[in-house]
Amino acid sequence: MPNVVVVVGVQWGDEGKGKIVDFLSEKADVIARYQGGHNAGHTVVIKEEKFILHLIPSGILHEDKICLIGNGVVVDPAALLEEIKGLRNRGVYVGKNLFLSKNSHLIMPYHRVIDKESERFRGAKKLGTTERGIGPAYIDKVARTGIKIVDLLQPKVFMEKLGTNLQTINFLVENLYKVPGFDSKKIYDEYMGYARELSAYIADTDIIINKAISDKKNVLFEGAQGTLLDVDHGTYPYVTSSNPIAGGACIGLGVGPTKISKVFGVSKAYTTRVGGGPFPTEITGPLGDRLREVGGEYGASTGRPRRCGWLDMVILRHSARINGLTGIVITKLDVLDGIEVIKVCTSYKYNGKIYEEFPKEINIFEECEPIYEEVKGWSTSTAGVKDFHKLPEEAKAYLKRIEEMLGVEIQMISTGQKRDELIMLKEQF
Repeated sequence: MPNVVVVVGVQWGDEGKGKIVDFLSEKADVIARYQGGHNAGHTVVIKEEKFILHLIPSGILHEDKICLIGNGVVVDPAALLEEIKGLRNRGVYVGKNLFLSKNSHLIMPYHRVIDKESERFRGAKKLGTTERGIGPAYIDKVARTGIKIVDLLQPKVFMEKLGTNLQTINFLVENLYKVPGFDSKKIYDEYMGYARELSAYIADTDIIINKAISDKKNVLFEGAQGTLLDVDHGTYPYVTSSNPIAGGACIGLGVGPTKISKVFGVSKAYTTRVGGGPFPTEITGPLGDRLREVGGEYGASTGRPRRCGWLDMVILRHSARINGLTGIVITKLDVLDGIEVIKVCTSYKYNGKIYEEFPKEINIFEECEPIYEEVKGWSTSTAGVKDFHKLPEEAKAYLKRIEEMLGVEIQMISTGQKRDELIMLKEQF
């Protein structure tokens, strides 16, 4: 069996996947990102230095690792080049260790404008996108009008596709959104400049990654966002435009499902959400504010404050099933230090009916009432603890209860932001 591990978020994103991928990268040979765009913000803290990665896999912080950006990722070339430059300026090697899929789709200037203006049109029903053009880029991909990374290497093809697209795009933005249209020559010149800088990274990443698996290399697949933001299995329409779930790794990298050996889910010890959409266990008032401040719950990409709430076992059971989890990691356990009583949502109630499983009807999910089980908190600090036996007994009991309710073994616990502030219970490679 190949040693291929998928790391997936099992809440609404922001679970701490970047740190976990960085840690696991020490024993991985290849790290590959399979979906999303530069709306992702994966944070890694090494000693006192913080790195925030948006498109490049977290494994780039290990110089001897191969990093791939898969075909399932939509790429803003300016954002990617800025990220490469930022890493190099901080002494991180980025060169022959990074590959970009020919089949990744490009985010174009008109995608950003459409994203922003369509959110404005929605008013109170806006989705809370980052307005970076990611959704519209995926729309064009599915509509078969997208422009791919490989088209940067074929100027004539790029110009033909761009000209065809702008006939429709300019009519839309000028007549519906009442904003200026786009000049094809200006965009062409800009993107040909990107082509010159990115050409060294563009490759057949599906071939590279399948060869690594055939050669018995340790391979790590990194997703962005989280399961409840999955376009098919999340809280639609308050979702992202791709498939963050484990199955998305197969599509987003060109790897068959028989080659995946483990699926590792990442969950906070509580729950957070950014932007619009239902959130049954959300805590408002002083306690919610406390979780936000102690946990540093502000978006790594946007700085937006995250909504905070109690751990929700209903959505975690849904995530465990959808992803086929073989193990789970709990992050930010230390944020719960000092809370006397911790609540865990075990089910929902709506119109007198109990829901043990995640309801697909968004109106029910928006109005359901969480049913809680209370767990005794702890006063002893867990911050930076690296030995499970040194955790407070109440913290151990909380973790054990999560395992019992979820039916999935906890294999790692994060007790702080830094790379080494981890309790490893089971090796992944």
